[in-house]
Amino acid sequence: MSEERKKITIRALMRKKERGEKIVWLVVYDYPTALLADEAGVDMVLIGDSLGMNVLGYDTTLPVTMEEMLHHTKAVVRAVKYAFIVGDMPFMSYQPSVEEAIKNAGAFLKAGCDAVKMEGGAEIADRVKAIVDFGIPVIGHLGLTPQKVSALGGYRLQGKTAEDAKKIIEDAKALEEAGAFAVLIENTAAEVTKLVAEETDLIVFSIGGGPYCHGQLLLAPDVLGIGKIRPWFAKTYVNLRELILDAFKRYCEDVRSGAYPDPKEHTRYMAEGEYEKLLKMLGKK
Repeated sequence: MSEERKKITIRALMRKKERGEKIVWLVVYDYPTALLADEAGVDMVLIGDSLGMNVLGYDTTLPVTMEEMLHHTKAVVRAVKYAFIVGDMPFMSYQPSVEEAIKNAGAFLKAGCDAVKMEGGAEIADRVKAIVDFGIPVIGHLGLTPQKVSALGGYRLQGKTAEDAKKIIEDAKALEEAGAFAVLIENTAAEVTKLVAEETDLIVFSIGGGPYCHGQLLLAPDVLGIGKIRPWFAKTYVNLRELILDAFKRYCEDVRSGAYPDPKEHTRYMAEGEYEKLLKMLGKK
């Protein structure tokens, strides 16, 4: 008999870390995908601001608003029963002030999230501390931080030099001191992620940061082969793009040829004799 599933909490995540069990984290943006992810058994879901590119068609994450994030968050929350739910704080939702940071982090929890994720290190430590002090769990995000992609010079591997790697490790320690319970390290040399896992008590997640950590994150669109941007570190498990494109093409063909809807399989008719009665009522017979 399989063990009954329970809602995953921070305590459960910490126990997984202590036991050496890898934690599975997936980015989702909508009800049907979140429903399937939860049923599949992922430990965590993130409503990522990458929905800007993958759902809303923006070129970057920068235009994404709190209103857009909360709209998608509420859809995901309706679907998820077991996974730990994380809301992604979009650009300028926490940078302007501590007060804005607290207010917007609180909005994610009111929408049903269990924690929020924030990009940045020592420079946002005061925001992290203030949010945590209000009882809102925080996950940090270091390495390639998409909200600073222009300043970083594009989507390039981070932590390749000793100086850059040291800065990431120091930022991780600053986040831990501020009260964050976990950190996500993106598109970064694997040695850096390994050292962060060794030198802090944080739960360390990787998205393109190598295997030497406590858990992995990927975007559902990348797993399914329909992502707008194909990062080098993403593994595609099914080419859904080809399957969907083929289905849409065949639908076009069937409508144009008259094959759909089929007069028998996809069509329903009035009760026997009622059509003739209707024609008489309309003076057509």
